[in-house]
Amino acid sequence: MIQDQLAACGLEGCRGAILIDGSPAVLTEKALKNHEGILTSKGALAVETGKYTGRSPEDRFIVDTEGVHDQIAWGSVNKPFSVENYEKVKRAVCDYLSVRDIYIVHAMAGADTRWCRKFFIVCERASQALFSRQLLVRPSKRQLADFEPQDFSVLVAPGLKLNPEVHGTHSEAAVLINFDEKIVLIAGTQYNGEIKKSIFSVMNYLMPVEEDVLPMHSSANMDPVTGETAVFFGLSGTGKTTLSADPQRMLIGDDEHGWSEGSVFNFEGGCYAKAIRISAATEPEIYRAIRFGSILENVVVDHVTRKPDYFDGTVTENTRVAYPIDYIENAQVLGQGRYPNVIIFLTADAFGVLPPISRLDINGAMYHFLSGFTSKVAGTERGVTEPQPTFSTLFGEPFMPLSPLRYARMFGEKLQAGGTRVYLINTGWTGGPYGVGRRMELASTRLMVSAALDGTIESSDFVHDEIFNVDVPTHIDGVSDQVLQPRETWTDKAAYDECAHRVAKMFVDNAAEKYPDMDPEVRAAGPVA
Repeated sequence: MIQDQLAACGLEGCRGAILIDGSPAVLTEKALKNHEGILTSKGALAVETGKYTGRSPEDRFIVDTEGVHDQIAWGSVNKPFSVENYEKVKRAVCDYLSVRDIYIVHAMAGADTRWCRKFFIVCERASQALFSRQLLVRPSKRQLADFEPQDFSVLVAPGLKLNPEVHGTHSEAAVLINFDEKIVLIAGTQYNGEIKKSIFSVMNYLMPVEEDVLPMHSSANMDPVTGETAVFFGLSGTGKTTLSADPQRMLIGDDEHGWSEGSVFNFEGGCYAKAIRISAATEPEIYRAIRFGSILENVVVDHVTRKPDYFDGTVTENTRVAYPIDYIENAQVLGQGRYPNVIIFLTADAFGVLPPISRLDINGAMYHFLSGFTSKVAGTERGVTEPQPTFSTLFGEPFMPLSPLRYARMFGEKLQAGGTRVYLINTGWTGGPYGVGRRMELASTRLMVSAALDGTIESSDFVHDEIFNVDVPTHIDGVSDQVLQPRETWTDKAAYDECAHRVAKMFVDNAAEKYPDMDPEVRAAGPVA
């Protein structure tokens, strides 16, 4: 069976040793033996990923085949790659892996078996096989017996350096997705996030095209008593993982989900959390999950005591930890929840003008879903050293292959069908822009999230923000009334007005440029320049 699975992705006649579905203990041992990392004082495997400490968007391509040409939203994000050059890269990857020891992982994407897909992952490094095993859904014995043929294959060759002049790539590294051949090729980068996000991109194409499932770059949790489910949208660094890991609720997943007709389900079986500046006091659930079987990325470790220093960003601000979801004490290990009662959009506004929490109607929700306004946080991508304002469509533009309007209309239909409440929460700055104001206090944000989840926010009076066209509560228990109104936190009110109008115009200009075909009622629900 394994030879047929290898042959299906072009790997025939492998001459190295093959380890299939190694346990965390075995893969950790192999990684240590291969000098891929070191063991920390708590038993986690700590690795460094070399020059690539974040995703490399310029090196990601979709192969422009006849089967998907008319489906993909081509542009600066979904860049086309020729079939001819893809064949060159595939041959280079297969030739490279076929003479090396390889680690194979059979994994699933999708906790709901009705919609899941089978992924066959071939890795050069044991640590990347461990990452794949811990991050994805681990198949049962019955699912393993019924695995062939796989739905998609992922070949990971970080040690292979490509030649742009020969292979047609942007650099020595490449992430290529071929939907017709059902293969992902990853070469030249050791950053584990490329494995995770390429699989997410595949699911973001398959779910709407082959199923009536909306893929979401989101975390999700549920009330353990009522079963009420909440979904959190947000880019890396906005608090998606932190805010969904609530000790009073059960975690469904921290990053990637599908919204089907009757449920929300995790695409993954693990979590990939930012580790910079975490502590037992601020993020106890994540902190306790860092133990044997977890993988730390680019965290500085004392080589004598083997204690990680989570406050040291010398290597990168984008330090990470990966672990299976059952390492979170209150996880919903089945990875499924009911139809969501509440949707929360998280944004880190570096200008400090958006309200810390506001309520959206369906059209407003679709507008902000399309806008995806936030700030890129230092280290999330190579070259980003301080927060930068950005619009990331659907709060996950780099991973969405189809037209954004297609996803947004699905989103609106599901909101309408479920009567779901939607809130926009700013986890960014208050009292002024980045460099002048301060970051929103996590404790206050948690209180706002709780008020949204339990519905007590609806007992407050609301005022309409005429610039951003949202409804803002005037009171939430435990939060200063002044903080809820961002203009009141600025010393210079005229400066706030000027900055708020400037940000509103950014929204308007972004929508006009990206979405000329946006429904008029959705456009009218956005900010007013």
